[in-house]
Amino acid sequence: MSKIFKVTRCPSDELSLKNTAILNDKDFPNEDVRYVEIITGPNQHFVFSTDFHPEVPRGHVGFSLPQRKWATLSINQDIEVVPYKFHQTNRPDCLSQMILEVDFFQKKTQSSEAYDSDLMGKEFLRQFANKPFTEGQQLVFNFDEKKKLLGVVVKSLEAVDIKAYTSGEKVKPQQVRMGLLSPHTQVQFVKNDASALNLVIKGVQTRSIINPDFDFQKMGVGGLDKEFNAIFRRAFASRVFPAEVVQQLGCKHVKGILLYGPPGTGKTLMARQIGQMLNAREPKIVNGPQILDKYVGESEANIRRLFAEAEEEEKRCGPNSGLHIIIFDEIDAICKSRGSVGGNTGVHDTVVNQLLAKIDGVEQLNNILVIGMTNRRDMIDEALLRPGRLEVQMEIGLPNEKGRLQILNIHTSRMRDYKKIDQDVNIAELAARTKNFSGAELEGLVRAAQSTAMNRLIKASSKVEVDPEAMEKLLVCRSDFLHALEYDIKPAFGTAAEMLEHFLCRGIINWGAPVSNIFEDGELFIQQARAPDTSGLVSVLLEGPPNSGKTALAAELAKRSDFPFIKICSPEDMVGFTESAKCLTIRKVFDDAYRSTLSCILVDNIERLLDYGPIGPRYSNLTLQALLVLLKKEPPRGRKLLVLCTSSRRQVLEDMEMLSAFTSVLHVPNLSRPEHLISVLDVTEAFGKDDLQRIERKLQGHRIFIGIKKVLALIDLVKQTEEKHRVVKFLTKLEEEGGLMPINQ
Repeated sequence: MSKIFKVTRCPSDELSLKNTAILNDKDFPNEDVRYVEIITGPNQHFVFSTDFHPEVPRGHVGFSLPQRKWATLSINQDIEVVPYKFHQTNRPDCLSQMILEVDFFQKKTQSSEAYDSDLMGKEFLRQFANKPFTEGQQLVFNFDEKKKLLGVVVKSLEAVDIKAYTSGEKVKPQQVRMGLLSPHTQVQFVKNDASALNLVIKGVQTRSIINPDFDFQKMGVGGLDKEFNAIFRRAFASRVFPAEVVQQLGCKHVKGILLYGPPGTGKTLMARQIGQMLNAREPKIVNGPQILDKYVGESEANIRRLFAEAEEEEKRCGPNSGLHIIIFDEIDAICKSRGSVGGNTGVHDTVVNQLLAKIDGVEQLNNILVIGMTNRRDMIDEALLRPGRLEVQMEIGLPNEKGRLQILNIHTSRMRDYKKIDQDVNIAELAARTKNFSGAELEGLVRAAQSTAMNRLIKASSKVEVDPEAMEKLLVCRSDFLHALEYDIKPAFGTAAEMLEHFLCRGIINWGAPVSNIFEDGELFIQQARAPDTSGLVSVLLEGPPNSGKTALAAELAKRSDFPFIKICSPEDMVGFTESAKCLTIRKVFDDAYRSTLSCILVDNIERLLDYGPIGPRYSNLTLQALLVLLKKEPPRGRKLLVLCTSSRRQVLEDMEMLSAFTSVLHVPNLSRPEHLISVLDVTEAFGKDDLQRIERKLQGHRIFIGIKKVLALIDLVKQTEEKHRVVKFLTKLEEEGGLMPINQ
């Protein structure tokens, strides 16, 4: 039976700490009212245990300030009061576990004294046993008379059905809104994020620093499982354990992570998701160039502001401080090696000094995690990379086939959900065909395929019209992906297909045993470079006279290797470069190659790269030393590199002591026999059968010595003359070029 009462204040401070509703015993003279339900409006129900006191006027209910604040009650407000009984329904109402968020009740009276969570749990059970609690409820807890009053908020409750529990059945706790505290309830305390309370939690933490529902697949990151596991082991494992265990080990948390690698491989995305994955403060994401300021001292002040909140909380809370994450995108913009940037201001140097002091200076912080990202790890100051600073350095490389499959599945999942992708699309096939694609390039491939599919439904005549049934007809099929692969998206670390085709525009003519031997040896070198148990570096020099076809043979070997990364380092790309610029360009080609599992570099015309001139002679010693170092430098572990070089000056390279840098040297000769020349003429079909016989008779008693490239040029020339004069013209030109000489000469 409900009654209407008015709200009043709690009659004493002692009663306000009991978390009960205070009634006058004359309001319920003949009833045993242990609990009451307060109804203030539709869906506004609150259950309290009761106490009785004569100072509470009849028809009134006394509440403490936290109770009134929680239930939004005001003095003299009319409320409906109904006696309440537990265990009357089948719903679970006996609490098995409750999690309470705790902070100082009065902010002005904070202290740094330690509060033991185990002792607090026992005292809480002693004071509030058999009292009801509701999720979100606020109350005051007097843990120890010598210490300060604590404000408590009920964060979550789990309960079991007491009838099933007492009957011996196996019961599973359920999340509930309200339940009754029993002497066997497990009470766990967590600290408010902004609180200065020094709460000592023993045993396993109730609130893990790792968000339990994170899933990298759903977060849009694929192909980085190995890298994430390594980062977790180094940077987060120590933060999962309670502070007490970490202190016993004398362990310091990792304060910095550096993610580096090629553009588009997911560094920024991974850092962003690490910030979301952790139960920490909102990450501060800073682009490197934003730190720099035109005013003197402001750049350093910007660094200090980033760490100000973490410093303030570390002073207040000590080891119980929350984790502050600071993410630097393009960190190489502000952390270049000190002394490497010209100018009188020295701004970059002082910014690096300030960052070093904040991460691991005299007043070091243990509640920060700095994540830096860069494509140029070599530009960052070495002091920043030592242990205690950015000590976890993880290369985010190009994804392997399994990683590419994950990434493509992520970017096509929405299409599959809405049935906008054709059944003929095989994601595994696309993953196999996209060697050396970065994550960003795979996303671009999917976008390109989508645009190709949409273009089929657009009619572009005098005006652009969209098919009215586009919603139903739109379907991305296999041919769209293949079109995107062929025409739209090319990997930055892929094969230099256009340059290879340019070198092989006339094809390869196997004019004799020397060419067959070169291909036979070349296949062995390719297998050696690919083999898992080899050193990982194979360098081959193809040397021979000018116009003997060295570049074309090297390009054919590179193409036959079928390595996912093929790069051509050619002098024609470096015309007008200074020595240092040329060295940096060559170095970048090799650095890019190290990022792929299997790589091939074609270094064409080495003597031109070295600026060699026979008059003088003159050469670039700086470029020579750079090439010697790079040709002998083995790639990182697990990477394989095949280097194919060409040169027409073997003796010059020998004088420069460069031949010893190669695994092997292959000689590419000129055509030296009449049958060699006839084979070339036969393949090119420039002459008829009778003409070939005339040429063959003419070659009797003559010595041949001419490069294949020169022969092909002569054939192109004689094709411009009348057919009846071609044989004479060809033989005349061949003799003029010095390729045809009588044997007696």
